[in-house]
Parts: sequence; structure tokens; C-alpha cells
Amino acid sequence: MSIALRDARVRYGPLEALHGVSLVAPGPGLTVLLGRNGSGRTTTLRALAGAVPLSAGALVWDGVDVTRLPAFERARRGLCLVPERRAVFGSLTVRENLELGAADLPAALEAYPQLAPLLARRAGTLSGGEQRVLALARALSARPRVVLVDEPAQGMSPPVAARTYALLGALDACVVIAEQRLPPGLRERAGRTTYVHELRRGAVVFSGEAAETTVRSGGPPGSSGGPPGCGPSGPGVDRTGRGPRHGRRPWPSG
Repeated sequence: MSIALRDARVRYGPLEALHGVSLVAPGPGLTVLLGRNGSGRTTTLRALAGAVPLSAGALVWDGVDVTRLPAFERARRGLCLVPERRAVFGSLTVRENLELGAADLPAALEAYPQLAPLLARRAGTLSGGEQRVLALARALSARPRVVLVDEPAQGMSPPVAARTYALLGALDACVVIAEQRLPPGLRERAGRTTYVHELRRGAVVFSGEAAETTVRSGGPPGSSGGPPGCGPSGPGVDRTGRGPRHGRRPWPSG
């Protein structure tokens, strides 16, 4: 199980947001897209979901080119995107939001018990952190094959954030999250490996295991920083999107 971009380019009008990005997210497993605002991490998630079209390159899911597959067909096949904003239906109740997409209500409440007393409330009246929990509970209980989440712990308290990362890391799915910094609990996970792709200005500058990342001058805390000039065709990834050339271990087969 894996999902990959190969030499992917995305344009917003005359501006190119992704410049030949090649990366792979193996599954079951957790992959983190690291980068500051404007790095292209959100656009990469949206490209994987089909929310924005590729102007060049390819998207490969389990060995099949699905570049031309529309977003709703990807969703039918088990891909779930949780965007940073507007991830819930504000006019619907918490219960109605959870029941969308044939989600498993008991499983959702088991993941986040704090939603139980809120079932009758309109989702639009919840706090930002509560809306984030609701969106994730719906996604996790739908038993997806691929989960894409933009800043999953935004607005959450530290204990709820820690639980969220634990839930995402334990999923039997290909999980890709976008973050500005690598959450501390994801650097070392017992029995599991977290993979990282760091982006800068629409290009991949580092690919490898989370344990390999170090704080370098000019890089955001918790990231590798990446050597200058190490772009999508440099040592970070090969042009087939099959993973790093310089990491200590190859990507698992998927």
C-alpha cells in the first residue's frame, strides 16, 4: 500500500506552486510533510486528494496511475482529506457530521469520548479545537485506506493532540500529515517508523526517516533544514518517486 507523486507540478494561474515534486508515502504507516507557510505542503496534500489538478507529472496509488481520477472517485476508493479549515458542516449537528460517509459512530466516540455530550449541538457552535476533533473522529471512523490531514492538532490541548497523533499512527492505513514542525512524539515510535519529506518553496529538500532529521541553521525547529540546492532531482528523492537515495534504509515496499 502506498501513494506517490512523480515529478508533480501544480499551478495556480501563472504561478507554479509545486516544482516537480517526487515523494512516496508508504502504508500502513505515517508520513509527515514538513514545511513553513508557503512551502507547498498543503498544495501537496490537495494534489494527492485531487482537490487541485497536476499541470505535469503523475499520481500513483498502489502502483496504478490515478492522475486523472477525480477527487470524488478517490474518496469512494477510500481516500479521506481533512483540510486545515472548513472541515465540518457547521449547520449540521455533531451527530449528523459523524454519520456522514457511513462513519462508525461508536468508533468515533471511542476515539474521542469528549464528543458524546456534544452530539446534539450544531458543529458551527463548537470551538476550533472541538471542530478539529470532530473532523478527525469522522475521518478515523470511516476506515479509510489513505488519510490526508493538514495540521491535525491545530487548536487542541496537548493531551488531545498527543492522543490524536497516537490514533493516526496506529491506523491500518497510509497516513500523510502536513506540519510546520515535526511533533516530538513522532520522531521515535516504538516498533514503527515515521517518514518525512521536507518542502521549501514547492520543492522537496529532504526525504528520510524522522529519526534522521536534525535542527540545522535556516531550518524550522524539528526539521532537517536541508542543504541548499537539494531539490526534487537531487539526493533527496529519485525521479521515480520511490524514496530517498541517501537514507540509511530504503522505503518499505508497497
